[in-house]
Amino acid sequence: MLNFLVKGRNLKFSLKFSKSWRFISAFVVACLLTFNFSWAATAAAKHYTDLQFTPLSEVKVPKYERFVLDNGLVVYLMEDHELPLVSGTTLVRTGSRWEAGDKSGLAEIVGSVMRTGGTLKHSADELNEILEQRAAAVETSIGEAVGSASFDSLSEDLETVFGLFVEVLREPAFAQDKLDLEKTQTKGSIARRNDDPSSIANREFKKLIYGQDSPYSRTVEYATLEKITREDLLKFYQQYFYPNKMILGIVGDFNATKMRSLIQAKFGDWKPNPKISKTLLPEVSQANLGGVFFVNQPQLTQSNILIGHLGGSFNNPDYPALDVMNGVLNGFGGRLFNELRSRQGLAYSVYGSWSPRHDYPGMFIAGGQTRSDATVQFIKSLEAEIKRMQNEKVTTQELNYAKDSTLNSFVFNFQDPSQTLSRLMRYEYYGYPADFLFRYQKAVTATTTADIQRVAKKYLKPENLVTLVVGNQSAIQPPLTQLAAKVTPIDVTVPGSQTQAQNSSK
Repeated sequence: MLNFLVKGRNLKFSLKFSKSWRFISAFVVACLLTFNFSWAATAAAKHYTDLQFTPLSEVKVPKYERFVLDNGLVVYLMEDHELPLVSGTTLVRTGSRWEAGDKSGLAEIVGSVMRTGGTLKHSADELNEILEQRAAAVETSIGEAVGSASFDSLSEDLETVFGLFVEVLREPAFAQDKLDLEKTQTKGSIARRNDDPSSIANREFKKLIYGQDSPYSRTVEYATLEKITREDLLKFYQQYFYPNKMILGIVGDFNATKMRSLIQAKFGDWKPNPKISKTLLPEVSQANLGGVFFVNQPQLTQSNILIGHLGGSFNNPDYPALDVMNGVLNGFGGRLFNELRSRQGLAYSVYGSWSPRHDYPGMFIAGGQTRSDATVQFIKSLEAEIKRMQNEKVTTQELNYAKDSTLNSFVFNFQDPSQTLSRLMRYEYYGYPADFLFRYQKAVTATTTADIQRVAKKYLKPENLVTLVVGNQSAIQPPLTQLAAKVTPIDVTVPGSQTQAQNSSK
């Protein structure tokens, strides 16, 4: 006889016959599953709305030090001894928005060849070899509104790597062969820029909002690239790269006192430029106040759609409420997802976002991808949801969902000290208060349903929406003329592409 204890009850079975044993075994397993596992599952299962979560822990900024050298270089130091690593970044007050329009692409090339072209003391190959031997990195770049140089190093190699980092910043060689290589690679990018319909849409939409000649929408062309010389690189560098136009931040496993001495030794004798004044920002206004525009791509089976208008900046007091509005519109459970994807089945992904910039107006931009024959319906539904945001108050459930999503994602801004340091530097670069992010957090918490409708009415401009479609003209039925009597075609042929192809074949 064998005894089995099931839920406190003693069950006895005879093992006289093998057939009986197989039956009994099956019976016992069934009992165990029924009495134990189903009971446990019933006890554990809860509806997601009944789940209780502990409040998010308070975000704290790690201890850091800020000081300014006599030459104007602003320095942030933040120790972090968790790993034997040190990283640093320098922000430089420069950007492609200040380059000459007839030499578009200059700033980006300066940012690249600063590193790839080596220094006055080390060739590019020597520089690469020294860094590779130490599993270290030094990188440079120049974007639209800021230049940057960075390094990553093991703590034991800090002095050597930091020395090379300073060389790249202070003594770039801008080797001609590396400039030629960069230009060749850029030509390849120009030739391929119409391969991706999403890239076409993003590029052309900026031109429709900011204007063809705006520094916020200009594109590099073969003609502008050909005009760029090594002398242009040197002139651009000499115009912007001075210690009083830089912010240096270092985080990692170092001693702050020793690091301060190293910075003084490497940067202290760099002369500032006393004539530097605050660089004026390019003026911004919306180039097209409405209209429907189209890029014909006959090979496509679906349409890439963007609609929107000029937006604002982060320092607008209403930005937190506008960001919560983004949460109401987007994501699983958002209005756009529920209506255009779930209910109408028009798109796998759809979005609408108020996307500000730090010191110039960003955009309100909405869009997605849909099959060709649903293009007009998708656009009309998207416009309807934008107007609905103005005319229909969000529910308490929508508000709480959007606020919770926004606040829960807030903590990811502080996952590690380097992220925190990066924000401190960025806010100083653009003239924001150091506690800007925490002010934003408080404002999000205080946002109400009335605030959402107020900012939607104030900042969303349905009458100024610009619509861009990249798709197959013959497959879009009903046609785009159902949206507007005039549909303006956009030619995305790369200027000089035929001549360039002929020159490349010689």
